[in-house]
Amino acid sequence: MKSKTTTSEKKEYWKNLRRKQKVQYVWDYYKFPIAVALIFFYIIGYTICGHFGEKDTLLYTGLINISAGEELTGQLSDGFLDYSNKNPDKHDLQLYTGLYLTNNPNDPNHEYASSSRIKLLASIDGEQLDVVLMNKEVFDAFSQNGYLVNLEELLRASAPGDFAELKPYLVTNKVISEDNSEDLLTDDSLSYHAVSSEYPMGLNVSQKGLFKQAGFEDDVFLGVIGNSPRTDMAVNYIRYLYSQTRP
Repeated sequence: MKSKTTTSEKKEYWKNLRRKQKVQYVWDYYKFPIAVALIFFYIIGYTICGHFGEKDTLLYTGLINISAGEELTGQLSDGFLDYSNKNPDKHDLQLYTGLYLTNNPNDPNHEYASSSRIKLLASIDGEQLDVVLMNKEVFDAFSQNGYLVNLEELLRASAPGDFAELKPYLVTNKVISEDNSEDLLTDDSLSYHAVSSEYPMGLNVSQKGLFKQAGFEDDVFLGVIGNSPRTDMAVNYIRYLYSQTRP
């Protein structure tokens, strides 16, 4: 019968091992608990780094049918952080670029417009789109579909001191609350009719401030998405766009 190794014999055996042999000995006998411990510490470290490394998104903004160069893109994102005195290491502004929408089936970018539409609808449903900067075609489409808030009401409530200055740039548009477009699909003898209302849904931001400095030939319109949970920050973004003057 094989006798058990005593504690003193284990110590003597350990003492006579070389450094490499000691490492191999520890690994052979304790590799499972070591592996479990390493995985545990990795998960803890990853969670801590993710928590402290995650930035607070102040605003989600989208450029639709608007092409902006590198300088303007920086002004629309990092420039707003500077204006708001926010640390870029802790805060950011999500700026969606390259979005394109059109209802023209003959447009060569029609397929790309379909993917942009899907992304926009998902962003709106997920409350990850607050402000849109767009051309007239998109402004009309967003207005008719009821995506945009009444900007006069929003500005009067959130920026009463700025309302008089911003009022000349308000743009009224039409929202269609009800129509018979689905009935027309099954009965072409019907005439189209709709119930609509009008109110200020946009701001023409190309007449003053940042976009005027950028020199856009066509008008650029700003709208705030109706389900945005960050309307106060959106109003602050409007102040920023209109306050920029050429040095």
